[in-house]
Amino acid sequence: MAYKCYILGGGESGTGAAILAAKQGYEVFLSDAGKIGNQYKEELLAYGIAFEEGGHNREKILMADEIVKSPGIPEKNELLKAIRAKGIPVISEIELAWRFKGNSRIVAITGSNGKTTTTSLTYHICKTAGMDCALVGNIGLSMARQVALDPKALYVTEVSSFQLDDIKDFRADVAVLTNITEDHLDRYEYRFENYIKAKFKIIQNQQSTDAFIFCADDPVTQQYFNQYSIPSNLYPITMQQEPKRGAFIKNQMMTIEVNDESISMSVDDFKLKGRHNQYNTMAAGLAAAVLGIRKVSIREAITNFENLEHRMEYVATVKGVTYINDSKATNINSTWFALESMSQPTLLILGGVDKGNDYSILKSLVQEKVKAIICLGLDNQKLHDEFRDTGIKMADARSAEEAVKLAYHFAQSGDAVLLSPACASFDLFKNYEDRGIQFKNAVKAL
Repeated sequence: MAYKCYILGGGESGTGAAILAAKQGYEVFLSDAGKIGNQYKEELLAYGIAFEEGGHNREKILMADEIVKSPGIPEKNELLKAIRAKGIPVISEIELAWRFKGNSRIVAITGSNGKTTTTSLTYHICKTAGMDCALVGNIGLSMARQVALDPKALYVTEVSSFQLDDIKDFRADVAVLTNITEDHLDRYEYRFENYIKAKFKIIQNQQSTDAFIFCADDPVTQQYFNQYSIPSNLYPITMQQEPKRGAFIKNQMMTIEVNDESISMSVDDFKLKGRHNQYNTMAAGLAAAVLGIRKVSIREAITNFENLEHRMEYVATVKGVTYINDSKATNINSTWFALESMSQPTLLILGGVDKGNDYSILKSLVQEKVKAIICLGLDNQKLHDEFRDTGIKMADARSAEEAVKLAYHFAQSGDAVLLSPACASFDLFKNYEDRGIQFKNAVKAL
């Protein structure tokens, strides 16, 4: 009898896990309470993977030997409670990926803010240095998909607390914790401490040969640091001290110290601007140095890094309001991860061609982070039906220009406007690039 590895959730994470499990000879069954996107459905069919959508076959799922759970499913989910009660092991997709990664190394990056930028820059440095690497996790393909279909020597992985919740043996060769601020408390019994513990799971299973990069200036990280026995090598990033090992900025100069190697460069040469990005650049540069990448490659990559266009791309700040282009988010998972990374009150531009989306997955994050929803599409009824009971302001737009003007009208200084549609674009635009470009042009015209 084949080992029954069943998957809950049919987005990028769940489909990637299903493909990897199938390739390893497991009996795989994928179940999604909502509709599965056509691209994922086609892949499941191509790999001969059994699946269901629009509900769960509880009896079948409770026959599993192991469950791989989508990070979007909370513990209060009734099916998950039944799985836990039966004692069936529940793991995250990154745990499954780790199991089959072979000798490949992992840089795993988490934190309440800055993890997407830090992950992108770390990957860019590694690529610049000619390493055989992949950008995976919340920001790219699922790690499981990459391991299954195109394995690499190094995985640069953005991981959320929800993914870390269900790891068992997953181990990061280089773990990065950017910072910890109050977030997702609805998923952690409204106890900040539970969320903090989830973030610190990034160091779980680390060994004396591994590295832990953390922000020594972050008060929450520092407060809880001593509660953990950390066997790995510690590398702080800071603007308040000058550690003998780690990275620091003093008098507008960044210094990275690793294994008697020292790298210095002016923050004026950083492509990424702003104090928060100086921390992100220190973390990425330090991770690269720990991996043994030469300083010439690190310097070059930091000076020429371009954030991914249409993927959490900073556009401009107008009258204290930040505008972010995440037009590449054409599914619920991508929008969920985008919202998860937001730290400012957010005006969300959502909508387009619905691919059978189950918007309820976004609901708790929307209630936590969003102050207005602008529906950008020809048919926005489903969005109104889903979010009407949240009491959040909603408006309709038929063009990027109209959406930006509405957002400008609703926003106050300190807010962010996020285009992260969760839908295909071809009702109003040629493709997601066209949508993103029109959004950016509309912002620049304000």
